[in-house]
Amino acid sequence: MSRFPEWIASIGILKADAGGPWGGRGGGDGGEGGGSGGGGGPRNPWNQPPDGGRPRGGGGRRGPTQLDELIRRMRAGGGGGGRGGLPPAFNPARIWRYVLALFVVIWLLFTSIHRIGPQERGVVSLFGRYWYTLNPGVSFTPPAPIVTVRKIDVEEIRTVDIGTTAAQQENLMLTGDQNVIDLAYSVRWNISNPVLYMFQLKDPDETISEAAESAMREVIADVSLNDAIGSGRNAIEARVQQRTQELLNDYRAGVRIQGVAVKQADPPAAVNDAFKEVSAAQQTAQTYLNEARAYAQQLSAKAQGEAAAFDQVYSEYKLAPEVTRRRMYYETMERVLSKVDKTIVEVPGVTPYLPLPEVARRPAPAPAPEAQR
Repeated sequence: MSRFPEWIASIGILKADAGGPWGGRGGGDGGEGGGSGGGGGPRNPWNQPPDGGRPRGGGGRRGPTQLDELIRRMRAGGGGGGRGGLPPAFNPARIWRYVLALFVVIWLLFTSIHRIGPQERGVVSLFGRYWYTLNPGVSFTPPAPIVTVRKIDVEEIRTVDIGTTAAQQENLMLTGDQNVIDLAYSVRWNISNPVLYMFQLKDPDETISEAAESAMREVIADVSLNDAIGSGRNAIEARVQQRTQELLNDYRAGVRIQGVAVKQADPPAAVNDAFKEVSAAQQTAQTYLNEARAYAQQLSAKAQGEAAAFDQVYSEYKLAPEVTRRRMYYETMERVLSKVDKTIVEVPGVTPYLPLPEVARRPAPAPAPEAQR
């Protein structure tokens, strides 16, 4: 910036006298065409000496012109070294030094200052080897490539899908009762230890998938087909989650299994129709069994009620046996005789009687046809 006035001054050398770029009229040398003349024509500005036209040494000989002086200064100062030369901005070497300094500043800003979010952790590596871990906040480290920082989200829930619901891609497993089942499930997990997650395993995602599949096959081999496709799913998911976590802890994977969800548990497509028929028959048989159990419970409740009533009668019978026998006789005869026709004959002697109930039950005789005339 200190050479800026000199640059302006060097531009001013190219100007002519105050009268205009080609000088004023009259009283000067340098007419049109470069010669000296009277006051008629404009003077040539390139023939003017830098000291205002005064000859050097007091003689009549003129010094170098302004154009010669400008070329001399440019050659001497490299375009910016001497007074009146070109400005420093035109120096290529100096421009490259400024560009390099700006690049270094940007490099330091972007590789030494790190902002770690609340859900993140920054794993710092020194020449590829683990150094330390950055907590949430703004931190400073040596610049890259000496130190590299990788931000890892430790709260994000990631999902791995194993198997598919498409019929063309089956994930067949063998159950404990020697049946085959097609399973599709997903595993939810997050990172618990960023250092182990980065440096312990080559491919953590693939390791999680293989560990979950191994745990699922182990659990399915201990359950029946009905449990796998029915009410036993929740127990299977819990056991698979626990077993997968144990395997990954042995591998020191640095992850935590959040849950396992079974999305599909069906028999193979080739036997799916037959399996549905078998399932329908089993449901029908179960319905009959439920109805039989309900009927048996009704009979059992009725028998228990009758036994309780008999116990009550027996307790009364022990208190008054004769009275109880007579009452039971009367009640029994009443139930029996109420359903048959009765004829009561007083004793002694038999009196003729008219069986009115029998007469009432006899059909009326049909009317006789009229005699032919």
